[in-house]
Amino acid sequence: MSRTTSAPGARSTGLAYALLAPSLFGVGVFLLLPILVVIWLSLHRWDLLGPIRYVGLDNWGAVLTDTTFGNSLAVTAVFVAIVVPTQTVLGLGAAGLLARQLPGSGVFRTIYVLPWICAPLAIAVLWRWLLAPTDGAVATVAGHRVEWLTDPGLALPVVSAVIVWTNVGYVALFFLAGILAIPTDIHAAAIIDGASGWQRFVRVTLPMLRPTMFFVLVTGVVSAAQVFDTVYALTGGGPAGRTDLVAHRIYAEAFGAAAIGRAAVMSVVLFVILVGVTLVQHLYFRRRISYDLT
Repeated sequence: MSRTTSAPGARSTGLAYALLAPSLFGVGVFLLLPILVVIWLSLHRWDLLGPIRYVGLDNWGAVLTDTTFGNSLAVTAVFVAIVVPTQTVLGLGAAGLLARQLPGSGVFRTIYVLPWICAPLAIAVLWRWLLAPTDGAVATVAGHRVEWLTDPGLALPVVSAVIVWTNVGYVALFFLAGILAIPTDIHAAAIIDGASGWQRFVRVTLPMLRPTMFFVLVTGVVSAAQVFDTVYALTGGGPAGRTDLVAHRIYAEAFGAAAIGRAAVMSVVLFVILVGVTLVQHLYFRRRISYDLT
């Protein structure tokens, strides 16, 4: 009897692995293998043309004591601290307005998401033209010259604002989906109990949006920490390294200085930091999330 019952189970297991095989292959080839290759490269010295030479932990020692890389980590931390909370709050506010189903809401949903679906490099070129100090649209309207992208005090906030403007529609769509998924009975019960609009938002909407909040924060931190093309087109990492994010520093080391090993070390460090931050977020939200909306 055990043989007859185990045979269908074995066939089901085999079918499951067969269906998973394409995805597992993609994960192995395009995710796990590149990670292993980057770790291997971090132990070697290579300039893209000459032979690859094993140098052990020399690259690690050079990168971890490099003040330029330390500056990039600090700049990236400040950048993420500006971008992620700002786009989350603005996206949540926009989603709250869209959820009211006011006239024209469908049009605004499309308008909000347009910057996110456009090519980041094209968006950066557009903003570079708008913020040009002499003949840019902003300078023309303001009536005086402002060095938006070359002033060390303005460059990072301006780049952060461009990223927030690009991503806020994407964030708003996720929050909108989460708000619309909340059963109306819960809000109706809160109204009967005398809860005000703000109390319903704090006591009902926000707790029910914790799964969405977790997703938005995790993806927001990961994407903000890897921003490259917008920074490259707007400021090129300057002025004075004020916008030299880690992704830009990796590019500069790999293709500017032809130091693939050092760039690989920086990539591994960024990967480890992002994994650590994601785990911290997971531990925080793990006991604060309820997926049961019944």
